[in-house]
Amino acid sequence: MTLRAALAALVLLAGLPAAAQDLPPPVQAQIDDARADCESFEAGDFSMAPEALRQIDLTGDGTPDWVVDESHMKCSSAASMYCGSGGCGLSLIVGDLVAETLARGWTVVDVFGRTAVLLDVHGALCGGVGPTPCAEALTWDPDSQRFTSVAPPVQ
Repeated sequence: MTLRAALAALVLLAGLPAAAQDLPPPVQAQIDDARADCESFEAGDFSMAPEALRQIDLTGDGTPDWVVDESHMKCSSAASMYCGSGGCGLSLIVGDLVAETLARGWTVVDVFGRTAVLLDVHGALCGGVGPTPCAEALTWDPDSQRFTSVAPPVQ
């Protein structure tokens, strides 16, 4: 590892919301996969801003879950590795469950006393085209242990 790479890694680790070495396996796997995708494409250099990882309660149970937001990841050999016209990769991680989707933006809101992940999504999902305003709300169903929506389930 070069000195420059080591310094960059230290800067990244300093801003992570928990000791990076203590990330849950599903969160670490998302980072490892993103890094491998980058490195396998023309030997790209992977970087990730601290904002790529967030701990936030996605289920409304008071326990922080994880979000891996690929809009804060970069690959030197592919400008659109993690984002495209449909948005950027977004992984919602509850325990060992990883729900992956695309979003152009997201926030967590209270909707009628329930926690919801509100996504800004591609207009085609609302019968339009890319820039057509379109949003999706995901709520956690504790019985089925998955996020639900009126749209098809996130995988």
